[in-house]
Amino acid sequence: MPTVPEILHPAGAPVNGVDRRGFLSTAAAGAAVGTLAGLAPRLHAEEVPEFSPRRVGLIGSGWYGKFDVFRMLQVAPVEVVAVCDVDSEMLAEAAKLIAERQDGKSPKTYGDYREMLQAEDLEIVVVATPDHWHALPMIAAVEAGAHVYVEKPTSVDVLESKAMLEAARKHNRVVQVGTQRRSTPHLVEAKQRVIDAGLLGDVGHVEICCYYHMRAKGNPPDTEPPKNLNYDLWTGPAPMRPYNSLTHPRSWRAFMEYGNGIVGDMCVHMLDMVRWMLDLGPVNTVYSEGGILIDPDSKANISDTQTATFTFNNLPVVWTHRSWGNAPDPEYPWAAFVYGKNGTLKASVQKYEFIPTGKKEPSVRGDVVLEPEQYPEEQDEPRIERHVAPASRAHMKNFLKAVEATEAGGGEAQRPVADIEQGVTSSVACILANLSLELGRSLTWDQANWQVPGDAEANARLARPYRAPWTHPAA
Repeated sequence: MPTVPEILHPAGAPVNGVDRRGFLSTAAAGAAVGTLAGLAPRLHAEEVPEFSPRRVGLIGSGWYGKFDVFRMLQVAPVEVVAVCDVDSEMLAEAAKLIAERQDGKSPKTYGDYREMLQAEDLEIVVVATPDHWHALPMIAAVEAGAHVYVEKPTSVDVLESKAMLEAARKHNRVVQVGTQRRSTPHLVEAKQRVIDAGLLGDVGHVEICCYYHMRAKGNPPDTEPPKNLNYDLWTGPAPMRPYNSLTHPRSWRAFMEYGNGIVGDMCVHMLDMVRWMLDLGPVNTVYSEGGILIDPDSKANISDTQTATFTFNNLPVVWTHRSWGNAPDPEYPWAAFVYGKNGTLKASVQKYEFIPTGKKEPSVRGDVVLEPEQYPEEQDEPRIERHVAPASRAHMKNFLKAVEATEAGGGEAQRPVADIEQGVTSSVACILANLSLELGRSLTWDQANWQVPGDAEANARLARPYRAPWTHPAA
């Protein structure tokens, strides 16, 4: 079982010596388009007939982007033909790794995603930038005719997410969001064996949590940005902060200017998982409280302590994170607890257990299944999240099957398991939690009309100001 540092998704703390993502944090690796023999080292022969060769572009070449695209290469005969990043050193490294994964075929490199989309005929685009850069590249990619895999959360503000959903539907493109808990094999099993089988009975309460010590610590001085980084373009539509070593390539999640804190990073996964398992629609009300209660000396401006209650048709789903102290259940530090009349389901990225009411031991349980023998190339892959690899492979296959069906059918784009609408719905709930914390009151949400009824102040904050010359997609 991986150690805790191997399974963190740090907002500020390093994972195996590196943080959650660098800028445009998806990096790439492509697969060659060729014979089965040529693809054999990274593609299972029996999987090749499922998918057509596709031209892939990558916007962002940080840690998790490479992880995403490497998984795509393991399940389909795609070729990464172009990579974009505003960090020239990160870009060069990504191009080198991609070439190694696709028989020496090097992708073209770009420093501006707009140039890449204009110059390349791309069928698929992977967007895994820091959160403040998700909306504009994703929208531009579907406008250019590509299907998109975009990392979570979908956006930093609510109306960015709305614009992303509208663009996907308008241009009839498949858009999968990187909430891969919906494709995690042991969690799919948990849904089937426990929830769908009716073992829980009536569900009356859900708790979701993260107790990883993942908020950036320390207060390093501001400096000039490194010469390899186009910091103005890295900042893009976000407010211009002085460059700091926490910003890139390590702990940008420490700042609310670029993301949604631990709620946007970790809660969105568990909330989306619960929504999927219990078939929940948009949130009805959100109330959050907390703040920086323990570590005010850090330069980070995200909360170190926060709770949020999401209500779905009278079902409360209660989130808690603390970047300090101990987890109440050390075996489930990042998890969901679904309480039913007949028992409790505990679920995490590592395992699940169903414990009947009145019993101490689980009657049903399952664990993550690692696949080192099937994918030996992963043994030397730096910073790989081994426990997530099976889920990401399944998530990529689900995405690519939707692309295949859409291209073959010629009609309405097929909806993958983490379709953009589902990703937007979960992301918006998390954004509203932070807005509730900021405003100090409960928010009622009307997703049909994209507003907080009767709350002009909250509605005015559904779109963040964009730094010129960038224009908000909802403008």
